Amino acid sequence: ISTLLGVVTLTFFALRLLPGDPATMLISQGGGTAEQIAALRSQLGLDDPLVIQYVRFLNGVLRGDLGQSLVTHRPVAEVIAEQVPHTVSLAVTATLLAVLLGVLLGILAAASQGTWVDGLCMALAVVGVSIPIPLSGLVLIMLFSLTLGWLPATGQGSWRHLIMPALALNLAFTGTIARLVRAQLVEVLAQEYIVVARAKGLHEITILVRHALRNALIPVITIIGLRFGSLLGGTVVIETLFSRQGLGRLLVDAILWKDYPLVQGLVMLSAVLYLTTNLLVDLGYGLLNPRIHHE
Repeated sequence: ISTLLGVVTLTFFALRLLPGDPATMLISQGGGTAEQIAALRSQLGLDDPLVIQYVRFLNGVLRGDLGQSLVTHRPVAEVIAEQVPHTVSLAVTATLLAVLLGVLLGILAAASQGTWVDGLCMALAVVGVSIPIPLSGLVLIMLFSLTLGWLPATGQGSWRHLIMPALALNLAFTGTIARLVRAQLVEVLAQEYIVVARAKGLHEITILVRHALRNALIPVITIIGLRFGSLLGGTVVIETLFSRQGLGRLLVDAILWKDYPLVQGLVMLSAVLYLTTNLLVDLGYGLLNPRIHHE
């Protein structure tokens, strides 16, 4: 709760200390006068002391009221709820693809330790980690849309529209998982109980999947949860680049229009998501690691 309160408080004051205000943005677009701007500022309560505005905001939050969007004049919760499915579908798809590809690359590299296959897998992982999200998105568009014509470059509505944005969003994360899985598997495969399993004649695939992989995935679970909780920042770029609706694009528009209530609501949602995934990570870590589970 203290962390959430700190994030919300910092966002509240940071928005109001930046140059400009919503009244100026809204009125100036229609060529309004200084008197109209002043009247709107008074109507929105922007002339009140910051402390009064902050207390009023907190009272609303405690009552479950995030206020109304200054641009659309609709409840903030309603505006955000409309965009949640778009971003959640993108985030879930991106995470699943990153985990699937990253774990497969890591397993392949560990199983082929010291060979050219190992080197190729790790080279691909390094490339993935090194490419910024905007550049990875542009490369994917040029390759799969403009050159090969396999996937649509922009828009949404089908699973084909999800593939490129999802890959671009978590390409670096895929490389991170691959390197971590390989490192963990190499370490686990050298343990004594793995040597005993081999001596019993168990197949290498059985040893890898049933004995080694479970222990190797424990630290991976942690970074998966932390990454999922912080995906909103990446969706800002991806949703804009691929012309997709979602929370990231909504946040950009809210900041440009200085829509204080909407920005505050989106930041609060992001903080809640991050804290929730941290809690789930701790629970998952305990289930996978018997020692922590017993403690």
